Amino acid sequence: MADLLSHHLLTMAYNNGWANHRLYKACLQLSQDEFLAPRSSFFPSIKATLNHTLTVDWFYLQALECEQAGEPPELDSQRFFDPEEPFDTCLALHREQAQADHRLIACCRLLKDDSLGRYVTILRPDRTQRDTRLRLLSHLFEHQIHHRGQVHAMLAETDIKPPQLDEFFCEGEAHLRAQDFAELGWTEAQVWSGQ
Repeated sequence: MADLLSHHLLTMAYNNGWANHRLYKACLQLSQDEFLAPRSSFFPSIKATLNHTLTVDWFYLQALECEQAGEPPELDSQRFFDPEEPFDTCLALHREQAQADHRLIACCRLLKDDSLGRYVTILRPDRTQRDTRLRLLSHLFEHQIHHRGQVHAMLAETDIKPPQLDEFFCEGEAHLRAQDFAELGWTEAQVWSGQ
């Protein structure tokens, strides 16, 4: 298979969407009070952590999409953080996160190995950040993993069982993800063929 690295990034985007799907299935079982409750973590609640993850996704996705389209970076990219927590309910966050996950998959589907070194420009309030597509996507995936882990730990303080999140598409475990894939409208062939 050609373009192994870009295909790996695409499978990471799918894995990211799958993990978010599993995490939100658990979080949607929380009462609104549990969703808002103060907890020990970097952000003080499940609501705050999920909002942060989403707004950072928006921030980087906008930069990636502009670069892929050959458009200049957005001048007001900080708008993604105002308000800091744009959604009050888990249901609204779930809907928006699913859209962001689909956008990330679409971005990664367009990648080719020989274009991973292209630079993406991000305008921050105090500086211009420039990173390659590969570095930016690697950072974005790590950011998601980091904060999903925090929400996973916060769920452990509730009556809702935290979901399994540390799987990565092992071939012999397709049956373990079949229901989630059906809910997402994905197939094994779609993920592994890069379609």
